[in-house]
Amino acid sequence: MQNTPLPDFSRTNLLVIGDIMLDRYWKGGTGRISPEAPVPVVKIEQLEDRLGGAANVAKNLSVLGCQTALCGVVGNDDAGSAIAGLLAQDSITDLLHRDTDVKTITKLRVISRQQQLIRLDFEDIAAHHSNDLQSLYQSPIVNCDAVVISDYNKGTLSDVERIISAANKSAKPVLIDPKGSDFSRYAGATLLTPNLAEFEAVVGSCADDAAIELRAIELLNAINIDALLITRSEKGMSLYQRDGSITHIPTKAKEVYDVTGAGDTVIATIAAALAAGSSLVDAVLLANLAAGVVVAKLGTASVAPAELQMALNQQHNLVAGIYSQAELQKLIAERRTAGETIVMTNGCFDILHPGHIAYLQHAASLGDRLIVAVNSDESVKGLKGEGRPINKLQDRMTMLAALACVDWVVSFDEETPKNLIEAALPDVLIKGGDYRAEDVAGYEAVTQAGGEVVIAGFVDGYSSSLTIRRIREQ
Repeated sequence: MQNTPLPDFSRTNLLVIGDIMLDRYWKGGTGRISPEAPVPVVKIEQLEDRLGGAANVAKNLSVLGCQTALCGVVGNDDAGSAIAGLLAQDSITDLLHRDTDVKTITKLRVISRQQQLIRLDFEDIAAHHSNDLQSLYQSPIVNCDAVVISDYNKGTLSDVERIISAANKSAKPVLIDPKGSDFSRYAGATLLTPNLAEFEAVVGSCADDAAIELRAIELLNAINIDALLITRSEKGMSLYQRDGSITHIPTKAKEVYDVTGAGDTVIATIAAALAAGSSLVDAVLLANLAAGVVVAKLGTASVAPAELQMALNQQHNLVAGIYSQAELQKLIAERRTAGETIVMTNGCFDILHPGHIAYLQHAASLGDRLIVAVNSDESVKGLKGEGRPINKLQDRMTMLAALACVDWVVSFDEETPKNLIEAALPDVLIKGGDYRAEDVAGYEAVTQAGGEVVIAGFVDGYSSSLTIRRIREQ
């Protein structure tokens, strides 16, 4: 997913169906213990309502910029009215069935000093509303780009098979955040997103990654779904697809503050990205970044496009690695915008030795980013003769990319990297050896652009040619 731009969510139309909740937060300070019981006394100073459950999925989609509709059941009560008001504020289409015999599911959290002290749940299991809901989602399901089913096992989705069937008839992808011990009711879905505990509740305990993989593939085939994404806390996510492909994605969270609603953010981001035309793997990679942002927030939260773009940029810009020349140009442009100094050097680096390390560390000290341009195998052969290089291009680049002092590694086919340097125009061009600065390939272009060319000496006693000679002699 390196250098993949953020999808255009504004053209997408998403339908969310599921268990709707109201998340209430009472916040205040606490400075004493109650004389009635050994519990803190919280002086409530702030009241806040947020959309929860399936409504939080819809909120996440709306914040991303998607046209969003929400279908589900609420009571004809204060909490239900609060949900309707919040939907209106976020421009989410209200497809709510209001039932006077149902209490809107409400989760009340008491917060003090950014810590949750207690949660109080008010809920009824919803009665069977299959026909009422069908009349509400029948038309939107035909016109949407994807359907998200958010199942919290509160009764709204007692006839989920009918929803999946309707979506399949309209050829709409169906993404489900599942609950319960029987996933067969989700047959025909595009993607299920259980966490590891939910997955093991269905397939049994898994001792290791191999067991998870085996049972995931068995489940995919048994219930006829296209893909299964298992979220695994600090181990990240694992995506299993029926075509046999498996993708393991490490977590991107730098600090976990509150995991409330993180699963809602994941499925919402995947649905939005798929609706915008992303591949499933790219959609999941983007969702992983979104989850890393949202868990650093308190309570049910969502991720704005600007936050997601920032996370995407940070991933692209900060991760050292091997890049194509086109990708390198984008990285340089982004880092220049951030005011960073770009340093560039080049060489064959056939057999990496301490002299190379000292040289590259010195080069890295001259700026914020170090680019190492590496001669291709044919280029090395032309410079060094038959029998060279000893190590193939990919191996040489892999070793360089693993060095802490190196940011970006790129290859070139010509005898010199003149064309590459003229395209990159580094702020500092450094070359090791007995050269005059004016004789270094790319000198004119770099200096005319306001950069400088630096000549650095090598560490005595080290060179690739000398190392090869010693090996052959021994």
